[in-house]
Amino acid sequence: MTTFLGNALRGSFFLIFGLWWSIKYPMKHMLQKLNADNQQASRWIQFMDITEGTIKAFFALGGILAEQFVPNGPHLALYDEGTQNWVNLMNWQYMTMYLFYGFSGVVDILSYTPLKLPVGLDRLLVALALFSEGSLFYFHDYQGAVLTEHLYSLLSIAVFGAALGALLEVFLRDHILLELLRASLFILQGSWFWQIALVLHPPWGGPGWSQADAGNKNFLTMAFFWHFAVILLVMAVIGLTSRCCSNACRVDLDHIDVELDFGCCLRKINQTVDPVLLPKHEEK
Repeated sequence: MTTFLGNALRGSFFLIFGLWWSIKYPMKHMLQKLNADNQQASRWIQFMDITEGTIKAFFALGGILAEQFVPNGPHLALYDEGTQNWVNLMNWQYMTMYLFYGFSGVVDILSYTPLKLPVGLDRLLVALALFSEGSLFYFHDYQGAVLTEHLYSLLSIAVFGAALGALLEVFLRDHILLELLRASLFILQGSWFWQIALVLHPPWGGPGWSQADAGNKNFLTMAFFWHFAVILLVMAVIGLTSRCCSNACRVDLDHIDVELDFGCCLRKINQTVDPVLLPKHEEK
C-alpha cells in the first residue's frame, strides 16, 4: 500500500521492535551480569524471546493479509492474462518483505523447542529479512519519481546497515553493541517510514512534496541524519537508565519480592556502613 496508512503501519512495525530491543537488550545484559548462574533469569530471557517471536510472526501475517486484501489490493492475483500486466507489484513486494520477517519470528519460537536449531540461526533470518527488504527497495522502479527514489535510497542505508549488524551477530552472539546498533537502525527505519508517509501522502490532504525540487532532496538528507541523532540520544538515555538500575538494584529472581524497580532506580542509592565501635582496653 503506497498510502499514508500503509507507510505508517510499516513504520509502526519497525518502531515497536526497535524501541522494544532498546529496552530488552540492556535489561537482558543486566540480568545476565547480575544473575550469571540463575536459572530463573534464563527463563525470563527465554520468555521474552518467545513472546517477541510470536508478536513478530503475528505482525508479519497481518502485514501480508493487509497488502493482499485491501480494497485495491491484488487479492492473490499476480498476473492479469486479460490485460497482460502484472497486478499491483508494489503490494507483492511489501508482502515479500513481511514474509521474511514472518520466517524470522517462527525461527525465534522454534529456537526454544526440542528441535535444537543451530545457534545463530535466528540472527541469520533477521539478516536475510533485512537484506531482502533492502534489495526490494533498491531495485524498485520508481518511474522517474526522483524524490520518492531518494527517500527509499536513504531508507536502504538503515536497512543494509541493520542487515550487516545482524549478520555479525550470527558469529558474535550476545554482543551488546551490535544488538543496540540493530535496535537503533530499526527505530530509524520506523521513523523514516513515517517521514515518507508525511512527505508523499500528507494526511491533511493536498499533493506531496515536489519531486523536481532539489532543495527537498537536500533537506530530507539532513532530516534523515537528524532522525538518527535523536534516536542515538534516546538510546543513550535508555542505556544510562539501565546502568543506574544495575548499579543500584539487587535482582533476586528466586523470590517473590524482586528488588528490581526500573522506575525508581534512576540514581544510585548511597549506602553507608555504621562504624563498629570496639571496646577500649582499660589501662592497668
